[in-house]
Amino acid sequence: MHGPSDPDAEVGRDGDMIVAAIFPELLVIRHGETEWNRRGRMQGTLDSPLTQAGRTQAAILGDLLRALEVSQTSHRAFSSPQPRARLTAEIALSAVGLVAVPDPSLREIDVGDWTGLDRAEIAGRWPAPVADEPLLDFYARAPGGETFPALWDRVGGFLDRLEGPCVVFTHGITSRVLRTRAMGLGLDDLAALPDGQGVIHRVRNGSHDTVMANSKS
Repeated sequence: MHGPSDPDAEVGRDGDMIVAAIFPELLVIRHGETEWNRRGRMQGTLDSPLTQAGRTQAAILGDLLRALEVSQTSHRAFSSPQPRARLTAEIALSAVGLVAVPDPSLREIDVGDWTGLDRAEIAGRWPAPVADEPLLDFYARAPGGETFPALWDRVGGFLDRLEGPCVVFTHGITSRVLRTRAMGLGLDDLAALPDGQGVIHRVRNGSHDTVMANSKS
């Protein structure tokens, strides 16, 4: 078991600061592009099909996992139970002979009343209080949505159950929170992490890098 980190803590720079717990290697993957991604709609707890581009991204992920020498003996695989993540996992993992175990802790943040709306519709009904609203503040004010402390605890439970290296198929916001917590950072660091589809975010020994096509492992 691995001790949870404080959502307000930073990685320790000296003996007086909290140092991140070290978790097993995580290969964190966002699902491939969906129809609602393409249209700019908030998916949250709902779902939409992968586009052809999303299926291609999933196949590329399989090549990347093979290049990283992921196998049945090296890693376990987990996926959000939501169909867009599960199908991405199925396509990608077929390249390395793994099957993902669904885990509800990996589902996407619930955006409440904003589910199914695009940014213009949200701005029309719930105008931003400031220009260039930070990512965290935008999601935090979704009416009826899941709070970030709740999501922080949810992914913390997943991390604490890990017993070895794993491949994780999840969603945009959940991926950021998962990686932030695994590195011992706080929620204020969330927006600084890279996103993207068709790439693998690797967290090991408290550090982060992104593996993509044509990059070196």
